[in-house]
Amino acid sequence: MEFIRGLHNMRAQHQGCVATIGNFDGVHRGHQAIIDQLQRKASELKLPSLVMVFEPQPREFFAPDQAPARLTTVREKSEFLYDHGVNRVMIIGFNKAFCSQSAQTFCQNVLIDGLGVKHLVVGDDFRFGSDRAGDFNFLKTFGSENGFTVEDTQSHTIDGIRVSSTGVRDALAASDFAKAEKLLGRPYGISGRVVHGDKLGRTIGVPTANVLLNRVKSPLNGVFAVSIEGIDQQLLPAVANVGIRPTVNGKQPRVEAHLLNFGGDIYGKRVHVLFHKKIRDEKKFSGLDELKTAIGKDIDQAKAYFNL
Repeated sequence: MEFIRGLHNMRAQHQGCVATIGNFDGVHRGHQAIIDQLQRKASELKLPSLVMVFEPQPREFFAPDQAPARLTTVREKSEFLYDHGVNRVMIIGFNKAFCSQSAQTFCQNVLIDGLGVKHLVVGDDFRFGSDRAGDFNFLKTFGSENGFTVEDTQSHTIDGIRVSSTGVRDALAASDFAKAEKLLGRPYGISGRVVHGDKLGRTIGVPTANVLLNRVKSPLNGVFAVSIEGIDQQLLPAVANVGIRPTVNGKQPRVEAHLLNFGGDIYGKRVHVLFHKKIRDEKKFSGLDELKTAIGKDIDQAKAYFNL
């Protein structure tokens, strides 16, 4: 497993690979089908497989206020790709200089000189380059002239539903976690390291573990019954608020989880928060007493969900 961050970190040993390019937000079952396609060709050619993604995602760069919520951070995305057998993940900084280059320049500098791509797997609706002249047909022509082949991807459906990152976001927005799990091939979760907060939870008798969202827009907001992975050998039940905590004038979006029937020290641990059921929307209360009462009801609902 190898992580290449930026064009400047390409080295001679990265020459020769089978590659694909895309956002891969969520690494859902449609993405997994593309990865399987990539892996089969890499095995056939006896070459490493490489997934190239952009950071920020293009829509986040061009229209951040209108960009969709992020399902996965760069680290989460990379971990899921590695879990599915990808040998290398390359993160390219998407900035003004990068997106102003022509399709020809990108192909020459990155695909040929940088990576020595021998086979490229890419959707037939993929567009790139300053004038968006780069498309599937452009890549096929360029590849045939420069020694690599190009193969398109197919839409992936489950029970007649096209699998897409948008579909996962819509399922999460509707609190349909069963549908999200079907599209992802796993329960939806958010990962991060437990950081020190303002310790407010302790003052009202509800200590919490704080995990920063590290994304501009979250696909979830509200209070949920969740499980916490990464602390004990088994999943730990919890109730979690996802949002900015308006009652205490919070600013930084975070997951704030209260573990049920657990009192150990977990600061610094990297955890994975798995979402099961929405309890309510995030709300600004009149003060700490009303907040404490609401949290007590949230805890009761989470305990009922877990049969505790």
